[in-house]
Amino acid sequence: MAAGGGVPWAEGVRAVGLQIRNRFRVAPVDRRWLWRRPEGRAASEAVRQWSDRIRALVQRDKKQDQGSASPDAAVAAAAAKPSSSVLRFYKKKVGKEIDGLEDSVIMRSLQALAVPLIGNACHIFMHGLNTVQIYGAEKLQQALQERPKRKPLLTVSNHVAAMDDPFVIASLLPPSVMLEAQKLRWTLCATDRCFTNPVLSTFFRSVKVLPVSRGEGIYQKGMDMALSKLNNGGWVHIFPEGSRSRDGGKTISPAKRGVGRLVMDADSLPVVVPFVHTGMQDIMPVGKRIPRTGKRVIVVVGDPINFDDLMSENSDDTQHASRGNLYDKASERIGQQLQQLKVEVDRLAAEHRAELQNRQIDNTVNEGCRVWQNVDWESFGIGNMLSSAEHSSVQEPLKRVQHELLVAEHRTSPPEQAEPAPRLVEQSVSPVPSAAMSSEVGIIPHWFSRHADASELMGFAARGLFKNGRFMEEGYQKFEQSNVFNVCRKLRAATPCPDGAPLDLGHA
Repeated sequence: MAAGGGVPWAEGVRAVGLQIRNRFRVAPVDRRWLWRRPEGRAASEAVRQWSDRIRALVQRDKKQDQGSASPDAAVAAAAAKPSSSVLRFYKKKVGKEIDGLEDSVIMRSLQALAVPLIGNACHIFMHGLNTVQIYGAEKLQQALQERPKRKPLLTVSNHVAAMDDPFVIASLLPPSVMLEAQKLRWTLCATDRCFTNPVLSTFFRSVKVLPVSRGEGIYQKGMDMALSKLNNGGWVHIFPEGSRSRDGGKTISPAKRGVGRLVMDADSLPVVVPFVHTGMQDIMPVGKRIPRTGKRVIVVVGDPINFDDLMSENSDDTQHASRGNLYDKASERIGQQLQQLKVEVDRLAAEHRAELQNRQIDNTVNEGCRVWQNVDWESFGIGNMLSSAEHSSVQEPLKRVQHELLVAEHRTSPPEQAEPAPRLVEQSVSPVPSAAMSSEVGIIPHWFSRHADASELMGFAARGLFKNGRFMEEGYQKFEQSNVFNVCRKLRAATPCPDGAPLDLGHA
């Protein structure tokens, strides 16, 4: 018996239980303080963030209820945070230096190397491997080179392909201008396309591209950076549609409000030059990453857009509620100008297509004429008919003209030379000279060149051979079955030929 009067096997079980409990022992947790402890693992980080957001929303609603009692406080809150009030639009001042990364020494050095290299490569690609027709290129070059110092330049265009900006702009400028990287344009690109990783971000920043975020509105940092470039007297290019065309460039979507803000909120009214192009959808189709060659691009540059009437409304004491209307008026004017240029571009493209079609028709007709002249019409049994028709159609007018000339000469000659006139008239029916004979060959082919092509001529010849052969065979079979054939055969057998051998019509 064990000490304490216990059972021996019970003591052993108790000892094993203590060992198991010590091995798998779990420390007690005070769950009341778990949410406040940073090392707590039970509460997930997502739940904690949502709780903080809900708390912030509740506090913001309380502040808005308190500020709604005073109108001045509401206007000040709207100016500070436009998205938290009905008065969303306001004039936001932007300095000349907003982001030091684009203006750093390293980035300027990369821009001085990358912009001329890529710009001239795009210029060679567009003018060397493709065909570019530009109407009004001097308007853009004049605005770029001859505008006053520190005067900003804003260019707007339609957006058809992913490579519209480098290709079209490089085709509009001479290579000498693209050697100065500081004078060339800044443009905007979405962060989810051009700034997805550090390598792409560095590359696009080196070619003067500013990042913008989709859905963050017109007061985001990317738009402020574009305004700072305009305030410095630079050149900014933007696509007012906001994204690429949905129908391959057939139509132009309405201009967004952001381009109106760039015009109205700049320190100095920029020179706004619009241009519209077509044909880039063939060079860079949707879904393709390698540009194609051998295509034609038509670009029409319009006159600078005037905004002087809107500048009277762009004052510091303008009510915040009217800023959105002011942006919309500027955007609408830009969109109307782009629509007008689109009509002109479509007209030029249609004329070019019609010219190509006429050229193809002429080439086909010329080919048909050559086929017509090379056909051996003697084998069809109509060579003499064609030659006689051609000869008569040419000789009759020539005979008439020659006869009139000889008669006029006979009338103006002296009286002693009046007798040879009949002989001269008789000579007027002499054969046509060789020069006239050389021109008679092209009369019938000229008629066919206006009414037929090569395929129709070949089809006509094939149908003629087939039908003539079939009709001749059927006619001969009917002739053999008739009584006239038997009578003619007997007459031919009874009448000897000159060589003494009778002619058998059955084997003729």
